[in-house]
Amino acid sequence: MTRRTRLLTTAAAGATAALLLAGCGGGDGGKSDSNGKIKGADTGSSTSASPTASATEAAGRPKITFPSYASNVFEDQKSGDATKDAVLADSALSVNSMDDAIFQGSTGTKALGFYNADKALGAAITYVQGYIDKGDTWTGKTRYFDRKVTLSGAKDAYVTYCSDESKSFLKNRKTGKVKNTPTTADSYVLYHSKLTKNAMGVWQTTDIVSNRGDKACQP
Repeated sequence: MTRRTRLLTTAAAGATAALLLAGCGGGDGGKSDSNGKIKGADTGSSTSASPTASATEAAGRPKITFPSYASNVFEDQKSGDATKDAVLADSALSVNSMDDAIFQGSTGTKALGFYNADKALGAAITYVQGYIDKGDTWTGKTRYFDRKVTLSGAKDAYVTYCSDESKSFLKNRKTGKVKNTPTTADSYVLYHSKLTKNAMGVWQTTDIVSNRGDKACQP
């Protein structure tokens, strides 16, 4: 077992992925991988474990703070295109917002509804509630890599990326006991997400699908 049961990892995810990929095909010509799915959180240079102050404080953005025992690291922060970079930053903050909710033990955090909307918000709430119901949190480091953006018009974008959960583990909230599980193919997950720019200029994640153990993300 790996630390996370990411969103939409059932057979139904295949249909959602196909729709997201079809949307990518109508964008700015960027490439997208075949199977995969979801998430993002944080801005910074090449890698970063938490959102920068400028990213979280601008336009009334909620602050996200991780405990000292956990971190998310996002690679491929800069694409060379300002719009794509903004999409990547908010995609990362969407991911961080879910983990922030897990650490706080609440689905009512401001950041969760700020960076996620529509189907993705419902999935995020279900995901976080799963941790809360089991009395779990997590510890360690999760790496997000091979992050790619495809733009579709002025307000829609698609992000594909991989996660490496081999160094992050479930932790019981009350006892502090850590479940040190071995690294397997399931420690790596491929995500496809759709983001839509809202009236505040925030790229909210609105739909996501994931494929745990996908060969595209294996080392």
